[in-house]
Formats: sequence, structure tokens, C-alpha cells
Amino acid sequence: MSTEVIKDIIHFIREVYNTPSGFISLHEPRFTGNEKKYLLECIDSTMVSSVGKFVDRFEADVAGYTGAKYAVATVNGTAALHIALMMAGVERDDEVIVQPVTFIATLNAISYIGAHSVFIDVDRDTMSLSPDKLEDFLKKNTEIRDGKCLNKTTKRAIKAVVPMHTFGLPARIEQIASICSKYHVTLIEDAAESIGSYYKGKHTGTFGLMGTLSFNGNKTITTGGGGMIITDDEALAKKIKHITTTAKILHKWEYKHDMIGYNYRLPNLNAALGCAQMESLPGYIENKRKLAKKYEEFFSKTGVKFITELSDCRSNYWLNAIVLDDLNQRNSFLTITNENGIMTRPIWELMPRLEMFKNCQKENLENAEWLADRVVNIPSSVIL
Repeated sequence: MSTEVIKDIIHFIREVYNTPSGFISLHEPRFTGNEKKYLLECIDSTMVSSVGKFVDRFEADVAGYTGAKYAVATVNGTAALHIALMMAGVERDDEVIVQPVTFIATLNAISYIGAHSVFIDVDRDTMSLSPDKLEDFLKKNTEIRDGKCLNKTTKRAIKAVVPMHTFGLPARIEQIASICSKYHVTLIEDAAESIGSYYKGKHTGTFGLMGTLSFNGNKTITTGGGGMIITDDEALAKKIKHITTTAKILHKWEYKHDMIGYNYRLPNLNAALGCAQMESLPGYIENKRKLAKKYEEFFSKTGVKFITELSDCRSNYWLNAIVLDDLNQRNSFLTITNENGIMTRPIWELMPRLEMFKNCQKENLENAEWLADRVVNIPSSVIL
């Protein structure tokens, strides 16, 4: 790719965002609705901590939007993953299968429990966990004993699989769910980036026992910080709400707790922001899909591949991504765009390359490594 082509890309991005000069962020929040109104209402009520009507409403709004029967708000997406893994029965020295292309929160949540990560490769078109690679690994390396999936190499139990819908593009989640059922492992979807994304008409995060969402400041909608666990299991939802509220037994004045709990509930103040953001979400999704279409049409003329959704999916296009020729071209593109005020970034450092996880079991990760050398995210904020 020549410098002139990169300059054409920079010009196009500035034109799309109507920003002829200055800095263009990768993804920044938009507050175009009732955010200030609800925040002031929450402040005036003095109910700004983890109890209040906005928390209840936000949970109901997310459950209704995703089609999940229950939703429990948490202080962030990492906390949601931590609790989801615990509720799935993952314990110290168990194993959890993950993809190498993900944000470190996925691995941190597993590590909090003292469990071990096993890395399986992704598909190039979704950048998410490959069902074919997953089944191949389980077929060759595990055995089912007393209803448990055991790793023949490490002798540990594989308790869960946590695919992540990368950049909002749905993984082949239906196939993954079928494989998990076949091998007696729990499916927990890391849907942190994919609110508003659907696979065959069903919202991401609703194919497994639980799904987790994130509402960090750079997500499609935000509560400043914040996360959510969604599930169709009523008993599980009640236990999640209990354990994330320090396992306090409900009483008007007594403070009694019946198990080790976590102070992981989302504050009412953050939930107020979330309620306003949920009202704007459908419009944001349509806006982002229009942006992705503009990018797709533009890049088709440059010879640069723009990553699009699978034919049976509907993506929120949280972060738009292009595929360059090699590592050198990727680095050149990152340098020139960022030096010219256009924020772009590569895929996160692959998790097995980090010091903390370099000794984890892993299969051939050729697709993840190929993508890491070539994929770049480009500005993806909702256009006002």
C-alpha cells in the first residue's frame, strides 16, 4: 500500500466524520438523549449506589432487548465474566477454553478463580473461536468420564468454553454451542462487544448458559463502566444477583450474609446513564451499520479487504476492521494514520504471547497469528 493510498483513506475518514482537521477517535461515546435528565433524577433521589429504580429498569431493558429472560447488572464486564465462570462451576485448577484474539479481561476473569486457559484458534472471517478447531481439539485431546470432559494431557477437567464475538462480529456460535453440549462443557459467551449483534436472528450472548456484556466508555453504549450477565435460568439469575450484592440476606435493618459474596453490583447512577443509552441503541446500531457500508464500498475500490459479517448474521460493527498485506504494511499504516490525527490500532497482543499466559496449553494458532500481523481497526464512532 502506497503512502498516497493511505492519504486517500485518511481523507475519506475525515470526510465521513465531517472533521477536516483535528483528532478523530477510534470509538467514543455519544450522549444524545435523556442522559442528563436521568442522571439528575438519580442524584435528586439520593439513590446513587447499587440499589435504585434505574438498576432494575436497565436490567429489564437489556433483557428485553436481547431476548434473555433475566439480566443482572455488574460493575464492569470483567466482574460479569468472573461471576459467570463461578456460576458455571469453574474452580481452581479447572480449565477453560478461550480464543487467543480477545481482550485481557477474558483471561483475567479465569485467572481470578485460579483456573487455567487453553487456547484454540479463530476463524479468519469472524476473528472468533473456530468451531472446527474446537471440535478437533476436543476429539483428539479429551475423554468424557462421569459426565465430565477431561483433558488427557493435563488430567484436568475442562469446565467451560468462552468464545468472544470479536469487534461485534458474531462467531459461529450455533456450531460452538452444539459442540459444547456434545462434550459436556458449559458455554459462556463473551458478548462484551456485541450488544445489537445477531446470529440467525438470535442475539449474541443467548446461546449458552450465560452471556456477558460490557458497557465500558468505548462500547456501542456505555454506563461509564458496567457489565451485565444475561441468562434464561431463573434460579441462576437469582443466585448471581445475590452473590454480586455481597450475599446479603434481605432485611430492613440487619446485615447478615450467608456465603462469600462480591461487591459487584452496578451503581444506580451508572444505570441511569445506561437507561438513556438503551433508548438510543437502535438508532446507534443503524448508524454504525450505515458507516460500515460506506467503508465497505470505499475499500472495495482500493483493494483493501474490509471485514464484514457472515451472511446469516447482523453485526453491530462495534469496531470496523481492515486486513492489510503483512506486518510491515500494517505498521506503516498505523504510523501514518496516527501521526495524522486518525486513531487506528492493531488487534490486541495475542494472549498466549503475554508473559502471564505463555505457558498455557495451546493448539496451532496460525489464523490468530496471521490476523495479528494484518488487521487494523479504524474509527467507528456513531456519526452525529
